Amino acid sequence: MIRAHTVAQVRAAEAALMATLPEGTLMQRAAHGLAHVVLETLGGGYGRRVVALVGSGDNGGDALHAGAVLARRGVQVEAWLLSTQAHAGGVAALRAAGGRVLPAAEAVAAARGRHGHGGTGGGHWDLVLDGIVGIGGKPGLRPEAVAALEALAGVPVVAVDVPSGVDVDTGEVDGPHVRAALTVTFGTHKPCHLLDPAAEACGALTLVDIGLDLPEPDVEALQPEDVAALLPRPGPQAHKYTRGVVGVRAGSATYPGAGVLSVAGAACGLAGMVRYDGDAAVLELVHRGHPEVIGPGRVQAWVVGSGSDTGAEVALRASLADDVPLVVDADALAHADLVRGRPAVLTPHAGELARMRRVPRAEVEQRWLHHARRAAVEHDAVVLLKARHTVVAAPDGRVRVTTTGTPWLATAGAGDVLGGLIGALLAAGLAPYDAASVGSWLHGAAATLASGGGPLVAGDVAEALGDLVALLVAA
Repeated sequence: MIRAHTVAQVRAAEAALMATLPEGTLMQRAAHGLAHVVLETLGGGYGRRVVALVGSGDNGGDALHAGAVLARRGVQVEAWLLSTQAHAGGVAALRAAGGRVLPAAEAVAAARGRHGHGGTGGGHWDLVLDGIVGIGGKPGLRPEAVAALEALAGVPVVAVDVPSGVDVDTGEVDGPHVRAALTVTFGTHKPCHLLDPAAEACGALTLVDIGLDLPEPDVEALQPEDVAALLPRPGPQAHKYTRGVVGVRAGSATYPGAGVLSVAGAACGLAGMVRYDGDAAVLELVHRGHPEVIGPGRVQAWVVGSGSDTGAEVALRASLADDVPLVVDADALAHADLVRGRPAVLTPHAGELARMRRVPRAEVEQRWLHHARRAAVEHDAVVLLKARHTVVAAPDGRVRVTTTGTPWLATAGAGDVLGGLIGALLAAGLAPYDAASVGSWLHGAAATLASGGGPLVAGDVAEALGDLVALLVAA
């Protein structure tokens, strides 16, 4: 499990640990870990050139002390100070190791002078260390930091703990911020490492253990071993009914493919049986690809709404009458108030959630965590907000972020497959929060497996689910 903790949680854990250690020990742990990752990234030290952008906080101190370690390994290190209050011990350590320290304004002016008015000196460096602001910073950057980054345009950036300028606890951005090729974080991940749009600015992630004792995380992300542990598996005495029956009320004469693809996701093999209750013409299409699917009857979970057109409300009310868990998707989301307090997973994309919450879509896309959590509370149901990094929020505040997937998954019908898959997991006995987060992880991983780096269609994702589950079970 990737566990991400808030600034307050990290600060409390750091304070508790620092009370038991000699002064400066924690910063040295972080700095040495950072330096070793940088050396590995550079492929060695001698002849390499690194510039550190240094603000006034401990984040800048980490960068300065890491710079001292790098300088002792033969790296040419220069620190551009963005504040007169830079960490004094770090500045002294870097100078003692042979590094150069100068005000950022002077360095930027020199870089522009070397390359003509308005030009940059970025080509002089192999790597930039972003020590501008740390986890205590606010979204956005000051003009002097923006100018320094512009002077170094084109040079790969390694963010120290978090990319400067993003909101650490929410993943929101507001104004200029660092876009890193790599982020080296300390002690634990932070929510901004998982939540877009900030997560897009993090690049690759590396965690350095500094010995923190942390509480339950604010946000988490499943990993393969977690998914494998949660997967429903048949026992030796299992039969189709004990493994769960999932019902699908999706598709219509107008949108038959939605029903077919919802069934394809449900028929992944994780439940014992799939029933289709809907348009007769859609059932005929379903039987061409899934002859094992049968008609209406008793189920342990319903998947409702995708492609249902004008019949969504009727289908949702009929499904609620069975008093079993539900997946509520697409057209049925307009009637999501009906499921308040019931065991359900709502699966909107940003536009659908914007309509549900009566806010602009752009507002949702800037504040994924906020709106997913608010919707989960308002509807008293699990909300799966589909995105590059899908957010699964429970009414009690728990959040999981899905980091599997590929851009090729942005294809028509993929959400239909996801809804059917989550329905199968509900029918097999998983609670809505686990079914949503496991289903989302499997959906993204199956897309990656099916894609092989190239295009795919929604049916490919459904077909890859069996192979993916086999790999997880065998691991």
